[in-house]
Amino acid sequence: MSSSLPRTAAVTALVAAALTAGLLTGTSATAADSPADAAPGTVRIHDVQGSTRISPLVGRQVADVPGIVTGVRTYGSKGFWFQDPRTDDDPATSEGVFVYTGSAPAVAVGDAVTVSGTVGEYIPGGTSSGNQSLTQITKPTVTVVSSGNAVPAPVTLSARSVPSAYAPAGDPAAGGSINALPLKPGAYALDLYESLEGTNVRIGSSRVVGATDPYSELWVTVKPHENDNRRGGTVYGSYTAQNTGRLQIQSLVPIAQQPFPKANVGDWLTGTTEGPLDFNQFGGYTLTARTLGTVADRGLERETTEKQHRGELAVATYNVENLDPSDAQEKFDALAKAVVENLASPDIVALEEIQDNNGARNDGTVAADQTLKKFTDAIVAAGGPSYAWRSVDPVDNKDGGEPGGNIRQVFLFNPARVTFTDRAAGDATTATGVVREKGRAALTHSPGRIDPANTAWDNSRKPLAGEFTFRGRTVFVIANHFGSKGGDESLVSHHQPPNRSSEAKRLQQAQAVNAFVKDILATERGADVLVLGDINDFEFSETTKALTDGGALRAAVTSLPRGERYSYVYQGNSQVLDQILTSPSIRRFTYDSVHINAEFADQNSDHDPQVLRFRP
Repeated sequence: MSSSLPRTAAVTALVAAALTAGLLTGTSATAADSPADAAPGTVRIHDVQGSTRISPLVGRQVADVPGIVTGVRTYGSKGFWFQDPRTDDDPATSEGVFVYTGSAPAVAVGDAVTVSGTVGEYIPGGTSSGNQSLTQITKPTVTVVSSGNAVPAPVTLSARSVPSAYAPAGDPAAGGSINALPLKPGAYALDLYESLEGTNVRIGSSRVVGATDPYSELWVTVKPHENDNRRGGTVYGSYTAQNTGRLQIQSLVPIAQQPFPKANVGDWLTGTTEGPLDFNQFGGYTLTARTLGTVADRGLERETTEKQHRGELAVATYNVENLDPSDAQEKFDALAKAVVENLASPDIVALEEIQDNNGARNDGTVAADQTLKKFTDAIVAAGGPSYAWRSVDPVDNKDGGEPGGNIRQVFLFNPARVTFTDRAAGDATTATGVVREKGRAALTHSPGRIDPANTAWDNSRKPLAGEFTFRGRTVFVIANHFGSKGGDESLVSHHQPPNRSSEAKRLQQAQAVNAFVKDILATERGADVLVLGDINDFEFSETTKALTDGGALRAAVTSLPRGERYSYVYQGNSQVLDQILTSPSIRRFTYDSVHINAEFADQNSDHDPQVLRFRP
């Protein structure tokens, strides 16, 4: 950085400590003992940005900062970006910055402007999110000096320019924060992106790794060979494989003027996409496109699993995303068609997120028979079997999810193929247990809930256990919907590694389920047990390790090649959330993650169903 602006070490330490603690979140925070403001016209944008994630001028007034407008946003967080065409010789200091106006800005791309205002560090999502902050100028006074100027040439983001290492390790003395660390854009991807915050950047033709969502955004990768899979995604296979080439794309052109393109995973965003690099709550570093490329459809198709053989039992899990009778018949029909055609009518289907009979209406209703009848009727209409169902209604508003919706797990089963063993069906607060009956394991309640009084299940879905018989063999199935990842910090957190606070609850839940499975196996060593559902965690997580503890279970998804291990796409990362785990007696099986939703802009659910076939 070329500036020699006066500042004391004490102020620098104060500001760094405050940002690390998340105290300077507003748009006009001021350090009480800041030095006097610099003379008008002497501060450049790279002085404002500095060489760390925290502006050295945070909370201070700056005057007549010059630059060229590179992008204007007239929706959402309204304002504009401007960039200094006269760069310094420090690659760590960005030459662009966002100016928050709060209303539609009266500038245009190509305007040469001077800006006076307050330097702020805005944390999208607030301090509790753990997100990095966005350096910006607020309460601005803007003077247009001239118009029609050339925009500063973009910095190209590519496989060659983005480092393979994701982020530096956080400073232990700062609680694991990287906020105050000097940026090393040649060493770490997050440091490169931060060094370009607010700068005009471009990408060439890039593969889509996160489909267009309802908020008119998609994800691409500038590294086509980084953990890629055969369907065009980028696989998140470990906590240290964050996939540095991922980048979120938004458009600065209002949707009313130019609809945002619809793209699926594996499509390509062709040509040049160019605009300022922003940082936001839902994805971190985002190319806000002034010029948007064209989507080339690569024809991704929804998968279909094989039909089970006569002697095979097919068991599936499917999160149907808050299904209730008020949903359009088209949603029921699409989900039903998927069960019949894409999943080949499994013998047992564990459903997650079945809501009660009036959905989110918060009136004490907990029964879901109308939801299930509408769904099973739709399956029959689609050419599928007449599924029966079993479930346990929850206590009103005690299992999390949408208030009033009372989501729960449900077993659908084809009575022409399997028999459900009803044993003194339990209620929401009664725990099922394991007993020995005629030398074999049996449940005390079927269907029943596992350890519902355990605090691990507070405000969360309790596991549903059921006992089935297939060709004379008992199969225990445990349907789960573990606690969500809500509250976890994102991969772009200023803590590196990010804090995963929600994992503690899932770990307790996994331990409870593992203990129950061990009870079954202690009673009948060779029992067939399937644990399945929306585990809300990765195959390499501590949650999965706890489920498999002591060899009680095996995560069946690990039988797939690494490139096929995913059931969900989040911020351009294809990852595992839904799982089926097997007991040791189930030695041979076929596993399929059936990709019909997560990779597509048009979704019936945001999860992909999982199917396992085996011979008991």
